[in-house]
Amino acid sequence: MFPELKFIEDKYRQLTLSLSDPAFVSNPQKMKEIAKERAELEPLVRKFEDFKKVRRDIQDSKDILEDPQAEAEFKAMAEAELKRLAAREADLEQEIKLLLIPKDLLDEKNVFLEIRAGAGGDESSLFAQDLFRMYSRYAEHKGWKLEVMDMSVSPIGGFKEVIAGVQGKNVYSLLKYESGVHRVQRVPRTEASGRIHTSTVTVAVLPEAGEIDVKIDPKDLKIEAFGSSGPGGQNVNRNYTAIRVTHKPSGLVVSCQDEKSQHRNKEKALRVLRSRLLNIARNEQQERIAQDRRSQVGTGERSEKIRTYNFPQSRITDHRLNESFHNLSVVLDGELDNIIGKLVLQHQARQLEQKETP
Repeated sequence: MFPELKFIEDKYRQLTLSLSDPAFVSNPQKMKEIAKERAELEPLVRKFEDFKKVRRDIQDSKDILEDPQAEAEFKAMAEAELKRLAAREADLEQEIKLLLIPKDLLDEKNVFLEIRAGAGGDESSLFAQDLFRMYSRYAEHKGWKLEVMDMSVSPIGGFKEVIAGVQGKNVYSLLKYESGVHRVQRVPRTEASGRIHTSTVTVAVLPEAGEIDVKIDPKDLKIEAFGSSGPGGQNVNRNYTAIRVTHKPSGLVVSCQDEKSQHRNKEKALRVLRSRLLNIARNEQQERIAQDRRSQVGTGERSEKIRTYNFPQSRITDHRLNESFHNLSVVLDGELDNIIGKLVLQHQARQLEQKETP
């Protein structure tokens, strides 16, 4: 069982020995790489050690039960222990299978969170603002850093669009489940008759791409400077510090006006552009090699309605889980762990199913 774990165990032991090898000790960068690789293997190796110990204990209990000279009291104890160990063995087996699932190399990356008002006019922009606050609070709970890159404010104070960078530990591994269409059902502030309206907001979560991930030829860029603007469109900066970058081959346009210098705004705009180009390339690859089995969860698709926020009934329904949660105000205050945790488990179950399907 788990034949691949023998290779992983051997690799782990080799890495452990390398940490004390004089040939590597004098090379800090190599030592850092070895320590990182070893740390990634350690949870799996430790879990496999627990599994083997449980297997040995199971055999010991069976030996007692099969021993004709063993006292009845010991046999009763061995039988009870055998039931406990069998349950533990099954749990460990499942945990090992999950750890053997190939890791998404993008999971540790920072992200760009893009929230855009969709159908519903002003009400949609107000809900985009609510979602931005929800993710800002979630980032606070996780100890992540959220930095606004660009925003467009609607006349009544909502967001037509807001783009933010989120930095921290395993940001993409959790936020990737938020990509898609978020639908809201509530009475708008602007509605005098009290009728419930339905509006939508799109959320895109893009893993941040570095220069190594995406190469951009400067000749493919058109860079323009313009004056920053605030709510209502009024100019708030007479200097032309805002930057608009157009990627000619793809037609992608990225603007950034959050900083007071052209250089910083250009740097931010290029970071967003790289991530959008990486997302396009990744989606094209998924389309080519996994179209028949591709799941909408975590792929960045924006066409799918993933969640409905029903204010009159204080209910959130996640359509991928086919489950409702009656704590809307708590979730909008950033308490997303319960929903995202269930999406993670669902995604792992699908990966296990695909891994075990011949």
